[in-house]
Amino acid sequence: MRLPTLSAVCFLLFATGTAPAADLFVEAESFQDRGGWKLDTQFIQEMGSPYLLAHGLGKPVDDATTTITVPADGKYRVWVRTKDWVARWGAAPPPGKFKVRIGEDVLETTFGTQGKQWSWHDGGAVQLAKGATSLALMDQTGFDGRCDCLYLTTDLSTDPPAADQVLGPWRRQQLGLPDQPQQKGPYDLVVVGGGYAGMGAAISAARMGCKVALIQDRPVLGGNGSSEVRVWAKGNIRRGKFPRIGEIIDEFADNATKSPGTYEEFGDDLKERIVRAEPNIDLMLNHHAHDVTMNGDKIVAVAALDTRTGAEVVVEGSLFCDCTGHGWIGTWAGADLDMTSEGRMGMSNMWAWDELDQPTEFPETPWALDLNMADFPYPRDHHGQWFWESGFDKDAIGDAEAIRDWNLRAVYGAFNAMKNRDGAEDHETAILTWVAYIGGPRESRRLMGDVVLTQEDIVSKRDFIDGCVPSTWSIDLHYPKEQYAKKFPDNPFISIAEHNRAVDRNYGYPVPYRCFYSRNINNLFMAGRCISVTHEALGTVRVMKTCGMMGEVVGKAASICAAEDCLPRDVYEDHLDDLVRLMHYPGKARRETPTSDIVVPGDAMTLAGPYGPPSGLDPAKIDGIVADDGDAMLSGKWQQGQGLKGYVGYGYRYAAAGTEATATFKLAVKSSGKYELLVFSSPHKNRSTRTPVTLRNGNFKRDYHVDQSIQHPENAAIAGTVSLSEGDVVEVVLSTEDADGMVHADAVALRKVD
Repeated sequence: MRLPTLSAVCFLLFATGTAPAADLFVEAESFQDRGGWKLDTQFIQEMGSPYLLAHGLGKPVDDATTTITVPADGKYRVWVRTKDWVARWGAAPPPGKFKVRIGEDVLETTFGTQGKQWSWHDGGAVQLAKGATSLALMDQTGFDGRCDCLYLTTDLSTDPPAADQVLGPWRRQQLGLPDQPQQKGPYDLVVVGGGYAGMGAAISAARMGCKVALIQDRPVLGGNGSSEVRVWAKGNIRRGKFPRIGEIIDEFADNATKSPGTYEEFGDDLKERIVRAEPNIDLMLNHHAHDVTMNGDKIVAVAALDTRTGAEVVVEGSLFCDCTGHGWIGTWAGADLDMTSEGRMGMSNMWAWDELDQPTEFPETPWALDLNMADFPYPRDHHGQWFWESGFDKDAIGDAEAIRDWNLRAVYGAFNAMKNRDGAEDHETAILTWVAYIGGPRESRRLMGDVVLTQEDIVSKRDFIDGCVPSTWSIDLHYPKEQYAKKFPDNPFISIAEHNRAVDRNYGYPVPYRCFYSRNINNLFMAGRCISVTHEALGTVRVMKTCGMMGEVVGKAASICAAEDCLPRDVYEDHLDDLVRLMHYPGKARRETPTSDIVVPGDAMTLAGPYGPPSGLDPAKIDGIVADDGDAMLSGKWQQGQGLKGYVGYGYRYAAAGTEATATFKLAVKSSGKYELLVFSSPHKNRSTRTPVTLRNGNFKRDYHVDQSIQHPENAAIAGTVSLSEGDVVEVVLSTEDADGMVHADAVALRKVD
């Protein structure tokens, strides 16, 4: 609707003698007390605004309340922007019902009961007195009723205009936003997206002296690795060509024992505390980027709205990093991009349930997916895992809300089967405890860089000169699982993962830096799942810790750009040696400005090796001359293991008795003296009680036997004592010959005793 000018309003008053309509606009997200309603910001680009969601898992949530000021006495028509969220599938009855209370009066209309799409629902007219009064959203079901905004007007005959454009003219006018929004910056680097990639980029750049803005549309950091989504962080870090990369991620990464994990395991507070500890970072939580300003082929600024108030801020910068996952910043800037048309992976909404000491009830869900127990994999260990995934080849951008809602229908339908259908007898005490309303998407847009990494590059181990971030996850692509897809072939909700295990999961494949900047938007970096790779290559780089390491590299590259007044491509072409040098510094190293000297603090992490930090006892911390099983020369059939804890390094080897297998360790003696020969092994009843151990030093040879079935102090059996001279190179051989059980080759050491 085109709004009248002031002169038009004056003419209307003169010609008709009537006063203009009084009206009042209320954004649901701005309610003073949201009660049990959740703030949903996932679909702003799709439907125009944040909104409140009554996500009560089948139990009505507490009212959301606020105080409004009625501008004048009169009869007001009440409009509520909402939808019937299952109507698009012809499902009924509407699950997301809610009422509106103004003052003491509850409107007769039940909202959330009409409209396949977001639209204005007429709540009828109500007489209101001028002044302050209360306003409340009253959930009726606990099944995801949703409210964007309310519009009260004394114009009883005119419908409000569509409001599906982000901060469109009508909404701007109603919010009273200034013509010139608040300006922030300029920053050296503006990072949009506060998941692992965005956090890595922001912290890394800030510690290298850059002034950084970090924009995140949620109240917490971590993205899929937050308490809101609860996907445990995967991908090995601190290894490969640059084992310092990943140290920043190690500071805040979760230690969840399963996925989905518990709220506490994801450490939302820790993530925020680490970011806020950086004086160079301006953290902007609850801000949704929605547009960019361009100057030729460069981004000048990002516009973001406060998801709680609707206020707008324009964030200016020299460099920008798209960590949005969907590639929003690159899309608005006109970056070259790609999105696989068929075979795309979907979105997951994981869930958890528990059991009480007494029987519980769960409402019937006729509007959910029509499921019996055979229609879904049983949620063992009380949780629905990553494979509760849908939206394959659906519009991951324009129809994201429907994908999420389909997942909700699947979860509620499954739990209904457990409680009210053929699973009822076995689940009398079952209770639904958590369902992620924030979706975990896997694939959408990818922004193209100077290198588009392919599966062939990875499998053939193509060695790019700028290879830097180790990708250790297998090429993991998801498809609908056939046995569960038959009932809902248009949108299956259970997936299967197919793994190409050609990736080196220990050392990792070094992803090139040239995948981390746009090939046609000159000051745009990207990190996360929207980097420059093919669909197949995305299968290995998309896991969170790997994405976080991309951010670390981008942050270091941004500091070079700031110091040298250059662009991301120039870092590769003219300053690659500088980037390599920075990647060898600890994650906690810092400098005041991009041109200051770098200071390494005393609490910097110990340098890991090319295969990462040891998962067991660090050989460097063992007293003496140590050789791990990874350093041994092996012959015969040895197997690798990590099941017996207390091992040295990354694991151990074991071989059966009488198989002629040997493990030969070499140790160089640096000073003369008497040494104990230690043989490390974890005890087990199937281990040999007389493992043959031979020490050779030139022509000198001595044979020992050790009992590997019993516990030794420090897991190290003392085989014997020997005198050695400086410069001696000693060989220690473990053999399966004449052993009476499994031989365990973990590590050996020479420890000086005088």
